[in-house]
Amino acid sequence: MGTKDLSIPPVLEKTQGSSQLATFAAGCFWSVELVFQRKEGVLQTQVGYTGGHDNKPSYEAVCSGTTGHAEAVRLEYDPKTISYNNLLTIFWNKHNPTQGNRQGGDIGTQYRSAIFYHDEEQRNLAEASKTERQKNYDVPITTEIVPAGPFYAAEQYHQGYLEKGGQCAAKGCSDNIRCYG
Repeated sequence: MGTKDLSIPPVLEKTQGSSQLATFAAGCFWSVELVFQRKEGVLQTQVGYTGGHDNKPSYEAVCSGTTGHAEAVRLEYDPKTISYNNLLTIFWNKHNPTQGNRQGGDIGTQYRSAIFYHDEEQRNLAEASKTERQKNYDVPITTEIVPAGPFYAAEQYHQGYLEKGGQCAAKGCSDNIRCYG
């Protein structure tokens, strides 16, 4: 096995005039990235860290719980092909938004559920979708809905991690996602 590429890629930015950015945190970022990579209209994805107070977070620091960051996925999408509401549905269906600072066996503030909105329209849609989704649960949804702040790309070896491990990232793929570390 080779060494891990610890280089940091440039932060994902919009590449098309009509495209939009969205940022979601729903547990381990590897599987969250893969579920969005598979969707038509998602132009590119990037895993990273956001919502914390350290301006040079590393995976190890984020996992220690001392930086306040969430593992998150930033994506560029074409709203003519996939709407923000569709992205929200994918987000809600991907995880259990009632678990607080965890998803399954992954425990810590870095695994919290959060929607980082990029404009007021995204905020309004996120709030409405949370209210609607709450009807499916007897316990409160713990998902934060907060403004998108600085996003720090994760180390290169985390980018497309499950795809590199042989899992299908093709548009429309519905294979089960297996998360491992």
